[in-house]
Amino acid sequence: MAPTVGDSNESGLAQGKDGHLGATQHNEDTHVSTAELALEARRGADAEHHMSLLEAIMMYKKAVGWSVLLSSTLIMEGYDLALVGNLYASPMFNQKYGVLNPATGKYVISAAWQSGISNGARAGEIFGLIIAGWTADRYGYKMTTIGSLIFLIGCIFVLFFAPNIETLVAGCVLCGIPWGAFQSVTPAYASEVAPTRLRPYLTTFINMCWVIGQFASAGVNRATVNRTDEWAYRIPYAVQWVWPIPILAGLVFAPESPWWSIRHNDRRAAKRSLLRLTARNQPGFNVDETLAMMEHTNAMEKQLKEGVTYRDCFRGVDRRRSEVVIGIWLVQTLGGQNIMGYFTYFLTQAGMDPANSFSLSMGNSALGIVGTAASWFLMSRVGRRKIHFFGLCCQLVILFIVGCLSFSTTRASVWAIGGLLILFTFVYDLGVGPVTYSLVSELSSTRLKAKTIVLARAAYNASNIFVNVMTNYQLSSAAWNWGARTAFFWAGTCFLSCVWVYFRLPEPKDRTYAELDMLFEQKVSARKFAETKVDPYSDEASDEKRLSTATAEEKKAGE
Repeated sequence: MAPTVGDSNESGLAQGKDGHLGATQHNEDTHVSTAELALEARRGADAEHHMSLLEAIMMYKKAVGWSVLLSSTLIMEGYDLALVGNLYASPMFNQKYGVLNPATGKYVISAAWQSGISNGARAGEIFGLIIAGWTADRYGYKMTTIGSLIFLIGCIFVLFFAPNIETLVAGCVLCGIPWGAFQSVTPAYASEVAPTRLRPYLTTFINMCWVIGQFASAGVNRATVNRTDEWAYRIPYAVQWVWPIPILAGLVFAPESPWWSIRHNDRRAAKRSLLRLTARNQPGFNVDETLAMMEHTNAMEKQLKEGVTYRDCFRGVDRRRSEVVIGIWLVQTLGGQNIMGYFTYFLTQAGMDPANSFSLSMGNSALGIVGTAASWFLMSRVGRRKIHFFGLCCQLVILFIVGCLSFSTTRASVWAIGGLLILFTFVYDLGVGPVTYSLVSELSSTRLKAKTIVLARAAYNASNIFVNVMTNYQLSSAAWNWGARTAFFWAGTCFLSCVWVYFRLPEPKDRTYAELDMLFEQKVSARKFAETKVDPYSDEASDEKRLSTATAEEKKAGE
């Protein structure tokens, strides 16, 4: 989405009734030639490339607000998923839903039931992702999110009143359905309502929402861990009702993504959405050039024989794009990040008392927020590929050191492990965590974005089922009881992830969607994406130039 920077008189711009400027005010029912569309699209793309960050924020401040509101649904998911892992360290929660371990004299939830709770949520998310992939394409991102929020409000009752662990698992499965919908809708919406300059900031903000949710979960658990009644675990579940209602109240007025309207051949609706997403009376904004860029990209992807079904994600040029996006999400589970979800439980199994574990967990999440904010400054200067790869390499080193410290049983080594895990969280939220959301939204095609993200997140959740089972058995005192030595296992999978990222992950920094389409079409190596120059508008622009020359010659001959 591109404001045209420069003198409005030289560009032939005219003031519209809505306060925006337009070069040629299209009649939405009139189709322009492919060459004319390409020329307008080129101007729109050039303007995006030359737009500064401040200009983008001023022009799209409404889009920023709506994207932040929609992304805040992930605060709930971050809170809920962290809550599941953290409650395993709560004595009253274990007493309610666990069994007495004769060896330790403490109540504990078996590794099998821990896996059932964690994987129940993941299984529900897979169903939610599949449903959201269909509803988002058919009804839009806005209505899909509204429906998911309403459904979640009802499902929280199951968790709050669960009389036994079987009901608790059922509640996690049901809550997982709307959580899965939030996972697919938020990155797609954030990447489509903003220009290239703002895209990485709004998509990586999703990671901050996750961390905010984790911080809230640790804080609520820390406040209730010393309670000796059922409210030690019911209060954390009740807090989940805080989020949906205010988000719902705001989403009712949110505009739909203009890209979604373009894909449904509704240029008029796309224009209305775009005008609602941008600031009025900003000099130099050309709404028709922005729409032309969307239409040209959509037409270009159609020409590449891109359909809009799940099967199309594995055909032609999109096969590679799907592999990359799915691989990025799999790296999220195989890089050792799952330990963060079990941070409190991990420390208690390493020998730390629950109260101190929850306190460190709060510091861990707070530092994660700082890391995500720092990643915004990093991404403005460094490519996504470099940030992701070097962040993953740092995680590998930290995991190896944690594994080495596990051979010591001193109090100092336990606190050292806690400090290293906090450093791990900072590194993750500075690199791999936030950049992943930017990468998956940019590297999938616009026509298949929702479905590609659905497939990627479904693969992520499916791999999480394996990861959760492994982690629960590795940490549980009633199973393998590896303790901090668990870090060695995930250091191995992190190394394999580093190898894949080096050879397969492309660099999308400062690229429009049309440019990325061409790079994938030309089968450019992932390591050469950043240095390869492409012009997706050159052929059509040449046609227009030849057409103009021929017309001029005909007029001259007539005279």
